[in-house]
Amino acid sequence: MTKLQLKAFVYQLLSFILLFGTFRYVAYNYFHQTGIFISILGFICVTLLGPKFMATKTKEGEKLFMKWIFLKGLREIR
Repeated sequence: MTKLQLKAFVYQLLSFILLFGTFRYVAYNYFHQTGIFISILGFICVTLLGPKFMATKTKEGEKLFMKWIFLKGLREIR
């Protein structure tokens, strides 16, 4: 695993943790339920709506990119 692949993994993990906590908190306050339903709902929402980070090799070398449903196309992360 290269340095940029590790960085992409860490960014993916941090964004998942932050969004999962947010969605889980909102779903808990909205549905007033406990148990695994809230966690599954948060997981599905974050999986569909969360950003995707990837390290790819290009002609200029390896680069880190982000793809998100709310942004058009790929964004390079420096």
